[in-house]
Amino acid sequence: MDVSQDLADYAAKHSSNLLARPQPADVDLGYLAAFDTTPTDAELYSSSRDSHLRDLALASVSTLLNSLFALPKTSSPLGPVVRPPAPTTVLPREKPLPKPKPPTKWERFAKEKGISHVKKDKVVWDEEKQDWVKRWGRGGKNKEAEDQWLHEVKGGDNADHDPAATARAERKARIAKNTAQQNANLASASSSKEARKAELNRSMLISKTSTASLGKFDKKIEGEPKARGVKRKFDGVVEHDWKDEKAKALDVLRGVESGEKRKVKGTAREEGAVNVRKAVRGLGRDGPGNDRGVKGKGKKGRR
Repeated sequence: MDVSQDLADYAAKHSSNLLARPQPADVDLGYLAAFDTTPTDAELYSSSRDSHLRDLALASVSTLLNSLFALPKTSSPLGPVVRPPAPTTVLPREKPLPKPKPPTKWERFAKEKGISHVKKDKVVWDEEKQDWVKRWGRGGKNKEAEDQWLHEVKGGDNADHDPAATARAERKARIAKNTAQQNANLASASSSKEARKAELNRSMLISKTSTASLGKFDKKIEGEPKARGVKRKFDGVVEHDWKDEKAKALDVLRGVESGEKRKVKGTAREEGAVNVRKAVRGLGRDGPGNDRGVKGKGKKGRR
Protein backbone atom coordinates (compact mmCIF):
# COMPACT_ATOMS: atom_id res chain seq x y z
CA MET A 1 0.00 0.00 0.00
CA ASP A 2 1.52 3.28 -1.11
CA VAL A 3 0.92 6.13 1.36
CA SER A 4 3.57 8.49 0.06
CA GLN A 5 0.99 10.78 -1.50
CA ASP A 6 -0.96 10.98 1.76
CA LEU A 7 2.22 11.81 3.68
CA ALA A 8 3.13 14.47 1.16
CA ASP A 9 -0.31 16.04 1.44
CA TYR A 10 -0.13 16.00 5.24
CA ALA A 11 3.37 17.53 5.21
CA ALA A 12 2.26 20.25 2.84
CA LYS A 13 -0.79 20.99 4.98
CA HIS A 14 1.20 21.21 8.18
CA SER A 15 4.27 22.82 6.72
CA SER A 16 6.12 25.36 8.85
CA ASN A 17 7.38 27.30 5.85
CA LEU A 18 6.64 30.96 6.42
CA LEU A 19 5.45 33.46 3.91
CA ALA A 20 8.40 35.42 2.57
CA ARG A 21 8.06 39.10 3.36
CA PRO A 22 10.31 41.82 1.94
CA GLN A 23 10.45 43.49 5.35
CA PRO A 24 10.12 41.67 8.70
CA ALA A 25 7.40 42.65 11.12
CA ASP A 26 8.13 45.23 13.82
CA VAL A 27 8.12 43.60 17.26
CA ASP A 28 7.33 45.27 20.59
CA LEU A 29 8.11 42.68 23.27
CA GLY A 30 6.84 44.99 26.02
CA TYR A 31 3.29 44.57 24.67
CA LEU A 32 3.97 41.12 23.07
CA ALA A 33 2.85 42.56 19.75
CA ALA A 34 4.04 42.36 16.16
CA PHE A 35 3.18 44.93 13.48
CA ASP A 36 3.44 44.01 9.79
CA THR A 37 3.51 47.29 7.87
CA THR A 38 4.30 45.73 4.46
CA PRO A 39 1.41 46.20 1.99
CA THR A 40 -0.49 43.02 1.14
CA ASP A 41 -0.46 41.40 -2.28
CA ALA A 42 -3.68 42.46 -3.98
CA GLU A 43 -3.77 39.42 -6.29
CA LEU A 44 -3.34 36.87 -3.49
CA TYR A 45 -5.78 38.77 -1.27
CA SER A 46 -8.50 38.70 -3.92
CA SER A 47 -7.95 35.06 -4.98
CA SER A 48 -7.49 33.40 -1.55
CA ARG A 49 -8.14 35.94 1.13
CA ASP A 50 -8.46 33.62 4.16
CA SER A 51 -5.34 31.59 3.46
CA HIS A 52 -3.32 34.69 2.64
CA LEU A 53 -4.32 36.42 5.88
CA ARG A 54 -3.52 33.21 7.79
CA ASP A 55 -0.03 33.13 6.27
CA LEU A 56 0.53 36.79 7.19
CA ALA A 57 -0.55 36.18 10.80
CA LEU A 58 1.66 33.07 10.99
CA ALA A 59 4.68 35.03 9.78
CA SER A 60 4.12 37.81 12.32
CA VAL A 61 3.58 35.39 15.23
CA SER A 62 6.71 33.45 14.26
CA THR A 63 8.77 36.66 14.28
CA LEU A 64 7.35 37.55 17.70
CA LEU A 65 8.14 34.14 19.18
CA ASN A 66 11.66 34.10 17.75
CA SER A 67 12.33 37.52 19.32
CA LEU A 68 10.86 36.35 22.63
CA PHE A 69 13.00 33.19 22.78
CA ALA A 70 16.08 35.25 21.93
CA LEU A 71 15.86 37.09 25.27
CA PRO A 72 18.13 35.99 28.13
CA LYS A 73 16.53 33.31 30.28
CA THR A 74 16.61 32.74 34.04
CA SER A 75 15.76 29.47 35.77
CA SER A 76 12.89 29.22 38.22
CA PRO A 77 10.89 26.41 39.90
CA LEU A 78 8.33 26.72 37.09
CA GLY A 79 10.93 26.57 34.33
CA PRO A 80 12.89 29.13 32.30
CA VAL A 81 11.64 32.71 32.62
CA VAL A 82 12.38 35.74 30.46
CA ARG A 83 11.87 39.39 31.38
CA PRO A 84 10.53 41.42 28.45
CA PRO A 85 11.84 44.97 27.95
CA ALA A 86 9.81 48.12 28.45
CA PRO A 87 7.22 48.90 25.74
CA THR A 88 8.31 51.19 22.94
CA THR A 89 4.98 51.72 21.19
CA VAL A 90 3.10 54.86 22.24
CA LEU A 91 -0.57 53.99 22.70
CA PRO A 92 -3.36 56.58 22.60
CA ARG A 93 -5.00 57.74 25.82
CA GLU A 94 -8.08 55.92 27.05
CA LYS A 95 -9.68 59.16 28.27
CA PRO A 96 -9.39 62.75 27.00
CA LEU A 97 -6.90 65.17 28.47
CA PRO A 98 -8.11 66.90 31.65
CA LYS A 99 -9.39 70.40 31.15
CA PRO A 100 -7.17 73.16 32.55
CA LYS A 101 -8.30 74.56 35.88
CA PRO A 102 -9.65 78.12 35.84
CA PRO A 103 -7.15 80.67 37.17
CA THR A 104 -7.63 81.98 40.68
CA LYS A 105 -8.09 85.62 41.55
CA TRP A 106 -4.42 86.00 42.44
CA GLU A 107 -3.29 84.28 39.22
CA ARG A 108 -5.43 86.64 37.12
CA PHE A 109 -4.07 89.64 39.04
CA ALA A 110 -0.46 88.45 38.67
CA LYS A 111 -0.94 87.93 34.93
CA GLU A 112 -2.37 91.43 34.48
CA LYS A 113 0.42 93.04 36.49
CA GLY A 114 3.16 90.87 35.04
CA ILE A 115 4.13 89.34 38.41
CA SER A 116 6.17 86.17 38.08
CA HIS A 117 5.80 83.58 40.81
CA VAL A 118 9.09 82.43 42.31
CA LYS A 119 8.89 79.45 44.66
CA LYS A 120 10.65 80.13 47.93
CA ASP A 121 13.26 77.74 49.28
CA LYS A 122 12.40 75.73 52.38
CA VAL A 123 15.65 76.76 54.09
CA VAL A 124 17.26 80.18 54.55
CA TRP A 125 20.66 81.31 55.74
CA ASP A 126 20.87 82.54 59.34
CA GLU A 127 23.61 85.13 59.79
CA GLU A 128 23.76 84.71 63.58
CA LYS A 129 23.94 80.92 63.59
CA GLN A 130 25.95 80.80 60.36
CA ASP A 131 23.87 77.86 59.25
CA TRP A 132 20.86 76.97 57.13
CA VAL A 133 17.58 76.97 59.08
CA LYS A 134 14.00 76.16 58.14
CA ARG A 135 11.89 78.98 56.76
CA TRP A 136 8.68 77.66 58.41
CA GLY A 137 7.76 75.12 61.07
CA ARG A 138 9.39 74.30 64.38
CA GLY A 139 12.53 76.34 64.88
CA GLY A 140 11.80 78.20 61.63
CA LYS A 141 12.92 81.66 60.67
CA ASN A 142 9.35 82.94 60.86
CA LYS A 143 9.31 82.25 64.64
CA GLU A 144 12.55 84.06 65.34
CA ALA A 145 10.80 86.94 67.13
CA GLU A 146 8.92 84.48 69.37
CA ASP A 147 11.78 82.18 70.34
CA GLN A 148 14.56 84.67 71.01
CA TRP A 149 15.61 84.95 74.66
CA LEU A 150 15.95 88.76 74.67
CA HIS A 151 13.29 91.22 73.45
CA GLU A 152 13.55 94.98 73.09
CA VAL A 153 10.78 96.85 74.94
CA LYS A 154 9.83 100.27 73.61
CA GLY A 155 9.26 103.21 75.89
CA GLY A 156 5.54 103.49 75.26
CA ASP A 157 4.79 99.81 75.97
CA ASN A 158 2.99 98.71 79.12
CA ALA A 159 4.86 97.06 81.93
CA ASP A 160 3.11 93.71 81.37
CA HIS A 161 3.65 93.79 77.59
CA ASP A 162 4.81 90.41 76.24
CA PRO A 163 6.67 90.83 72.91
CA ALA A 164 6.73 87.06 72.30
CA ALA A 165 2.95 86.76 72.68
CA THR A 166 2.43 89.80 70.43
CA ALA A 167 4.66 88.33 67.71
CA ARG A 168 2.81 85.00 67.95
CA ALA A 169 -0.59 86.72 67.67
CA GLU A 170 0.57 88.67 64.61
CA ARG A 171 1.82 85.48 62.95
CA LYS A 172 -1.48 83.69 63.64
CA ALA A 173 -3.39 86.70 62.23
CA ARG A 174 -1.33 86.54 59.01
CA ILE A 175 -2.01 82.81 58.68
CA ALA A 176 -5.75 83.33 59.19
CA LYS A 177 -5.80 86.16 56.63
CA ASN A 178 -3.93 84.10 54.04
CA THR A 179 -6.23 81.13 54.62
CA ALA A 180 -9.33 83.29 54.18
CA GLN A 181 -7.95 84.79 50.97
CA GLN A 182 -7.06 81.36 49.61
CA ASN A 183 -10.56 80.02 50.32
CA ALA A 184 -12.09 83.07 48.65
CA ASN A 185 -9.90 82.57 45.57
CA LEU A 186 -10.84 78.91 45.34
CA ALA A 187 -14.53 79.76 45.70
CA SER A 188 -14.36 82.40 42.97
CA ALA A 189 -12.50 80.00 40.67
CA SER A 190 -14.98 77.17 41.16
CA SER A 191 -16.21 75.71 37.88
CA SER A 192 -19.66 76.40 36.52
CA LYS A 193 -20.36 72.67 36.71
CA GLU A 194 -20.59 72.76 40.49
CA ALA A 195 -22.83 75.84 40.40
CA ARG A 196 -25.06 74.13 37.86
CA LYS A 197 -25.21 71.02 40.06
CA ALA A 198 -26.24 73.09 43.09
CA GLU A 199 -28.92 74.82 41.00
CA LEU A 200 -30.31 71.49 39.81
CA ASN A 201 -30.39 70.13 43.37
CA ARG A 202 -32.28 73.22 44.52
CA SER A 203 -34.78 72.91 41.67
CA MET A 204 -35.26 69.24 42.48
CA LEU A 205 -35.95 70.00 46.14
CA ILE A 206 -38.45 72.69 45.17
CA SER A 207 -40.27 70.26 42.86
CA LYS A 208 -40.43 67.67 45.66
CA THR A 209 -42.26 70.07 47.96
CA SER A 210 -45.11 70.27 45.43
CA THR A 211 -46.37 66.85 46.56
CA ALA A 212 -47.85 66.05 49.94
CA SER A 213 -45.34 63.23 50.52
CA LEU A 214 -42.35 65.46 49.62
CA GLY A 215 -41.49 63.16 46.70
CA LYS A 216 -41.51 59.96 48.77
CA PHE A 217 -43.36 58.00 46.07
CA ASP A 218 -41.65 59.65 43.09
CA LYS A 219 -39.09 57.87 40.93
CA LYS A 220 -35.66 58.16 42.55
CA ILE A 221 -32.54 59.36 40.77
CA GLU A 222 -29.01 58.31 41.70
CA GLY A 223 -27.44 60.89 44.01
CA GLU A 224 -30.73 62.69 44.53
CA PRO A 225 -30.79 65.01 47.59
CA LYS A 226 -33.19 64.14 50.37
CA ALA A 227 -36.03 66.60 50.89
CA ARG A 228 -36.59 67.88 54.39
CA GLY A 229 -39.68 69.66 55.63
CA VAL A 230 -43.05 69.31 57.29
CA LYS A 231 -45.51 67.15 55.43
CA ARG A 232 -48.98 68.51 54.83
CA LYS A 233 -51.82 66.77 56.62
CA PHE A 234 -55.23 66.08 55.11
CA ASP A 235 -58.44 65.11 56.82
CA GLY A 236 -60.07 61.80 56.10
CA VAL A 237 -62.92 61.45 53.64
CA VAL A 238 -65.35 60.38 56.40
CA GLU A 239 -65.13 62.51 59.54
CA HIS A 240 -66.50 61.39 62.89
CA ASP A 241 -66.64 64.88 64.38
CA TRP A 242 -69.70 66.44 62.66
CA LYS A 243 -69.24 69.73 64.50
CA ASP A 244 -65.93 70.34 62.76
CA GLU A 245 -67.46 69.50 59.41
CA LYS A 246 -70.31 71.94 60.04
CA ALA A 247 -67.87 74.66 61.08
CA LYS A 248 -65.78 74.18 57.92
CA ALA A 249 -68.90 74.38 55.74
CA LEU A 250 -69.90 77.63 57.50
CA ASP A 251 -66.43 78.99 56.80
CA VAL A 252 -66.91 78.33 53.10
CA LEU A 253 -70.28 80.08 53.14
CA ARG A 254 -68.80 83.07 54.95
CA GLY A 255 -66.12 83.31 52.28
CA VAL A 256 -68.73 83.21 49.52
CA GLU A 257 -70.86 85.80 51.35
CA SER A 258 -67.93 88.15 51.75
CA GLY A 259 -67.21 87.81 48.04
CA GLU A 260 -70.78 88.78 47.15
CA LYS A 261 -70.56 92.00 49.14
CA ARG A 262 -67.40 93.20 47.37
CA LYS A 263 -67.07 93.88 43.68
CA VAL A 264 -64.15 92.75 41.63
CA LYS A 265 -61.83 95.63 40.83
CA GLY A 266 -62.39 96.94 37.30
CA THR A 267 -65.51 94.76 36.59
CA ALA A 268 -69.22 94.98 37.33
CA ARG A 269 -71.30 92.02 38.53
CA GLU A 270 -74.99 91.44 38.80
CA GLU A 271 -76.54 91.48 42.22
CA GLY A 272 -76.34 88.06 43.88
CA ALA A 273 -73.55 86.78 41.57
CA VAL A 274 -70.84 84.64 43.16
CA ASN A 275 -67.19 85.61 42.93
CA VAL A 276 -65.60 82.23 42.23
CA ARG A 277 -62.02 83.41 42.75
CA LYS A 278 -62.88 84.88 46.16
CA ALA A 279 -64.67 81.68 47.10
CA VAL A 280 -61.67 79.55 46.13
CA ARG A 281 -59.28 81.77 48.09
CA GLY A 282 -61.58 81.65 51.08
CA LEU A 283 -61.73 77.87 50.84
CA GLY A 284 -57.94 77.64 50.74
CA ARG A 285 -57.58 80.01 53.69
CA ASP A 286 -60.33 78.63 55.90
CA GLY A 287 -60.66 75.17 54.41
CA PRO A 288 -59.74 71.73 55.76
CA GLY A 289 -57.42 71.76 58.73
CA ASN A 290 -58.07 75.44 59.58
CA ASP A 291 -60.69 76.53 62.17
CA ARG A 292 -59.76 80.19 62.45
CA GLY A 293 -63.21 81.43 61.43
CA VAL A 294 -65.28 79.14 63.67
CA LYS A 295 -67.13 80.60 66.63
CA GLY A 296 -67.05 78.12 69.43
CA LYS A 297 -66.30 77.66 73.07
CA GLY A 298 -63.05 79.28 74.06
CA LYS A 299 -62.47 80.76 70.55
CA LYS A 300 -63.06 84.17 69.16
CA GLY A 301 -64.93 84.60 65.94
CA ARG A 302 -63.78 86.61 62.97
CA ARG A 303 -64.50 90.28 63.16
